[in-house]
Amino acid sequence: MGPLENAKKIAAYKAVDEYVKNNSVIGIGSGSTVIYAIHRLVERTKEENLNVVCVPTSFQARQLILDNHLTLGDLESYPKLDCAIDGADEVDSRMNLIKGGGGCLLQEKIVASCANQLIIVADYTKNSKKLGEQYKKGIPIEVIPMAYVAIQKRIVANFGGTVQVRMALAKAGPVITDNGNFILDWHFPPELSNWNEINIEISMMPGVVETGLFINMAKKVYFGMSDGSVKEQV
Repeated sequence: MGPLENAKKIAAYKAVDEYVKNNSVIGIGSGSTVIYAIHRLVERTKEENLNVVCVPTSFQARQLILDNHLTLGDLESYPKLDCAIDGADEVDSRMNLIKGGGGCLLQEKIVASCANQLIIVADYTKNSKKLGEQYKKGIPIEVIPMAYVAIQKRIVANFGGTVQVRMALAKAGPVITDNGNFILDWHFPPELSNWNEINIEISMMPGVVETGLFINMAKKVYFGMSDGSVKEQV
């Protein structure tokens, strides 16, 4: 295992060890780091005979839960979660997050909003002083298909930068989310910093379903570092 994968593993393992308790309901996020959280959860349920219900944030997370024979739940049965463990594409010094590189931002934010605490696990490449410092793929914005051009033009007019429709790799045309929507990736000007106000303004645009800006949501971030240590940010 290389240093990057090991960094993901140690961050995820520490988060699961510190936040998952018996008889708890846990939101399971999406992405490559969360796979290691699942591995640790499986180990602990076997070793400690834990009773844990897992609520997924995506098709991928749901399949991971089922494939590993963990108990699958949903928000209809469990509308209040003890915690959610998820990854991030970037975390700044104020714990603002960019999420949605994998296209699951809407369900990730819904599950996070239902959790008492959102715990982020990431490797050292996701740790930035300001958003856009390391993550160069932009802020994902999930939109209703009929509105995508109007929203593209409005974001550029209001904030600058460029906005592109995320295109699929193995099919012709745009990426379609689990909810049947398009994703816009907004490559924003580097001088922007008032993310709470920007997030509110974009969210209020008709046709915007959700943004990949997670503001004032994370309680704690675990960064796995290249030297094998785990950096914690609160």
